[in-house]
Amino acid sequence: MSGATAPLAVGIDIGGTKVAGGVVDPQGRVLVRTHGDTPADDVTRTRRVIVDVIRELSASHPVEAVGIGAAGWIDAARATVRYAPNLAWRDEPLRESVAAAVDLPVVVENDGNAAAWAEFRFGAGRGDGAPAVAGAMVLVTVGTGIGGGVVVDGALVRGAYGMAGELGHTRAVPDGLACGCGRRGCLEQYASGSALVRLARAGAARSPEDAAGLLALAGGDPHAITGPVVTTAARAGDKVAGEAFDEVGRWLGEGLADLVQILDPGMIVIGGGVAEAGELLLGPTRQAYTAALAERGRLPVAPVRSAMLGAVAGVVGAADLARPR
Repeated sequence: MSGATAPLAVGIDIGGTKVAGGVVDPQGRVLVRTHGDTPADDVTRTRRVIVDVIRELSASHPVEAVGIGAAGWIDAARATVRYAPNLAWRDEPLRESVAAAVDLPVVVENDGNAAAWAEFRFGAGRGDGAPAVAGAMVLVTVGTGIGGGVVVDGALVRGAYGMAGELGHTRAVPDGLACGCGRRGCLEQYASGSALVRLARAGAARSPEDAAGLLALAGGDPHAITGPVVTTAARAGDKVAGEAFDEVGRWLGEGLADLVQILDPGMIVIGGGVAEAGELLLGPTRQAYTAALAERGRLPVAPVRSAMLGAVAGVVGAADLARPR
């Protein structure tokens, strides 16, 4: 089927700083991409940027639908953003407003769910050409926070109210660190990019002699340490940076072992910006995962794999979920 006649869809991935968009074909290939800046504190301007990106993409390709992936709690009808932690949306009727502006069918989905669907359909979940075992896969995205999505029997698990799959907000530590969701001790506070930076900064302040490489990259200021700085320093052998990855991996691996007990997926896929560090994160994660499984690990258990689609996963998944079938 040619690109001119295949049912094409636009996928939109909304982050705290950028609206990324692309035209996606039925094979999950992104034919063209564009983006705009996200004015996170202005609902009207954010909506205008989304509409502008869609219009730009649909002007050059015959698209039939639009899928929007947004970080936040999306209702069961895939229409309203109930709450977005990094944007000013509170009960925002996003599907209705965007559809009216672009005159196309629109689906709104949680960004973690969209990425999970993309990896299941077109990425790591395909494995050697077959879908993840029994059509069951969990994606965990490790970025500033922790997101993800769950696929069971070849379908997204969305729950009664559309808000299932918030893996980062399962409790890791009773009465632990305060989380932006309003709870305490969420896994996100211990196994995310934010946790990685916090651990590295604390380690550098406590033991500057063990963080010489880390501090050199940060200009000598522990508060200037960022996620990419930690990754670069860890790859160069910095002790404190390496220990920060070990700690984040330990928490993540233990969280994955809990998921196995509940969901018994055929595969666990790790994506997100922090996962781009590769074995710095995945090595300690797999080690902690195996140890935490205990006797359950003697039975068939989901392998932990790297995501394959990278930064385009949200765009691809949102588009595919919106495409008419």
